[in-house]
Amino acid sequence: MLAKQWLTNAREIMSRIEETQLDHIQKAAEVMADSIEAGRWVHTFGCGHATIPVEEMYPRIGGFVGFHPMVELPLTFFTRITGEMGVHQFVFLERVEGYGVEIMKGYTFDPQDTMWIFSHSGINNVNIDVALEAKKRGMKVIAYGSAAEAKGKQTRHSSGKTIFDIADLVVDTCAPIGDASVPLKNHQDKVGPVSTMAFVTCVWMTVTTVAEILAERGVKLYIHPSHNAPGDDTSRQRLDEALAEYKRRVAGV
Repeated sequence: MLAKQWLTNAREIMSRIEETQLDHIQKAAEVMADSIEAGRWVHTFGCGHATIPVEEMYPRIGGFVGFHPMVELPLTFFTRITGEMGVHQFVFLERVEGYGVEIMKGYTFDPQDTMWIFSHSGINNVNIDVALEAKKRGMKVIAYGSAAEAKGKQTRHSSGKTIFDIADLVVDTCAPIGDASVPLKNHQDKVGPVSTMAFVTCVWMTVTTVAEILAERGVKLYIHPSHNAPGDDTSRQRLDEALAEYKRRVAGV
C-alpha cells in the first residue's frame, strides 16, 4: 500500500531529525527563549505551504505568547487555486526580489527579536529579503528547511546567498528536496509530500524546548488552554490572559 510507504517515509524523516538535529534545535530554542524572556518576539515567516508551521504554532492550543506570525496573504492563500490569488501568482511573487523588503516595512522590530524563517529549498527571493532585512535590524535569523538536500542549489537572489547561507542557525528538516516521496505507477511525478510533516515536527520539538528553558528560568508562560475540555471552568480566563499579554506586547508596553 502506498499509504504505508508514505508512513514509512515520514517515520524515517522524524527519526533522522531526532538523530541529527537535537543539538541544533536546542541552540535555536535558547536564542528564542532569550527573546521571549526579554519581553520581545520570535517572528515567524514562510511562503506557500511553509506558512503551515507558522500557523500551527500560534495561536494554538498548547502554544504560548512570544511567537509572532507574519503571514502575507498572497503568499499563503490557495483555496481559490486559480483566479484571484492563485498558484500562478504565488509562484511569481515568491521570486520577486524586493517584495520581502516591503513586507518588513509593515512591522516594528527590535535587535532582541529573533526571525524564524521556514523555507524548504532556501532559494526564493522573498524569504531571503526578509532574512537580510532582519540581519540589518540586528536580529538573529534562524532557518528551518531541507538544508543538506538544498546544498549546491542556485539561489534566485542577487545577493548570491540562500537562506541557509544567511541564517545564524539552521535546523535541517531532513525532507527530500523534491518533497513528494512516493513513486506512482505510470507517472513521472511522485505523490505524498513530507516537508509539512517535517516542519511541524521540528516546530513542536523547538517550541516545547523553548517552554522547558523558560520554565526552568522561572518565566511565566501565557499558554493557550483547550477551551473544549469539559470540567475546566477557568480555561476562558486563561485564554483571555494570554490574549491580553499578546496585545500588551504588540503595543510595545
